[in-house]
Amino acid sequence: MLVSAPFKRGTAKHFVDEHLEELARLADTAGAEVVGTFTQQLDRPNPATYLGSGKVEELKFRIKELGASLVIFDDELTPAQGKNIEQIVGTRVMDRAELILDIFATRARSSEARMQVELAQLEYLLPRLTRMWTHLEKMRGGIGMRGPGETQLETDRRLIQHRIRILKERLTDVERAREIQRQQRQSHFRVALVGYTNAGKSSILRTMAADGLVFVEDRLFATLDPLTREVDIGDGYTVLLTDTVGFIRKLPHHLVASFRATLAEAREADLLLHVIDASHPAWEEHRDVVDGVLNELGLGERPLTYVMNKMDALPATEAEAVRQRVKNLMPTSLFVSAIAPGGLEALKASLRASLRRQRPVLEVRIPAGNGRLIAEVHRDGEVLDQQVDDDVVVLRARLD
Repeated sequence: MLVSAPFKRGTAKHFVDEHLEELARLADTAGAEVVGTFTQQLDRPNPATYLGSGKVEELKFRIKELGASLVIFDDELTPAQGKNIEQIVGTRVMDRAELILDIFATRARSSEARMQVELAQLEYLLPRLTRMWTHLEKMRGGIGMRGPGETQLETDRRLIQHRIRILKERLTDVERAREIQRQQRQSHFRVALVGYTNAGKSSILRTMAADGLVFVEDRLFATLDPLTREVDIGDGYTVLLTDTVGFIRKLPHHLVASFRATLAEAREADLLLHVIDASHPAWEEHRDVVDGVLNELGLGERPLTYVMNKMDALPATEAEAVRQRVKNLMPTSLFVSAIAPGGLEALKASLRASLRRQRPVLEVRIPAGNGRLIAEVHRDGEVLDQQVDDDVVVLRARLD
């Protein structure tokens, strides 16, 4: 059973169906079957049960009616709210943050991603431990039986805090190793793909790198680990293109914090490509969500180009309307398709222009006998003109 409780102010009601549809996709990704939805508009959340007390009773009736065994809230619940709702409805209750963490846990492939997810899960779990220990409540009433439960709780809390400390130390070591890798790539022009989950970032990397091994799936959070490939963008230019983890509305703060190491690839990039699914009706909200997370991560000032992907999925009239809307909002945006023939040529041309801007035209004078250095300029730069002046070769070239 999916539960959404938007606030009455603003355009919240307008987005309820779209948000519930996204929550249903998250539930499907996690392996759950949705049997029904439940909504209530709120002035403000009830501190005890999030929903109003009457609505919680109504929810209890709907759960029994539909035979649901799990309730998923679209908003983050406090530990007390989660415990109170569970006691009233008699069914397991989880919130959007816990659902996203569960998906990340099942889709993490590398040891780094698994450590980041475990860290986020433990930090989410720590304040909710008492809720997990409901089986000890039967013991609390008897004289002399009050101690063990509390002692076990404290033991668990200490174990979790110890594990969190170990994971943070290990992730620091991983970040040092990544920093060494990034230093080795400093001579390259580095580009990072960022965007809402399922916007088509991996498809763009797969097509541009002509690498069929890049994992692509039409599901939320198909990619968790950063993947970098050297990509030929034409005219003899290459760039290092990195695919990063996708963002989503109400991304759990623990998860954002633990994935800072992964997103350091984006922080070190010369250019960010913000990929947007142009065929999604809520693409403007998705753009705002991603821009917000980028600002939260300190990436708001990085050079950024908006890339409207999946243009091939739009009918001609809708495509034209999207183009007009985007040109008014973001005039320098690109319109691409990762699967249509030649659909990424505009992106390649834009990357070549960005690279040229970063590599100014220089005049280099090299003794004619120094063939090795002349060859190096031809290899690493773009030679525009070459003349011989006595025994000196004069090169006009784009170079770092």
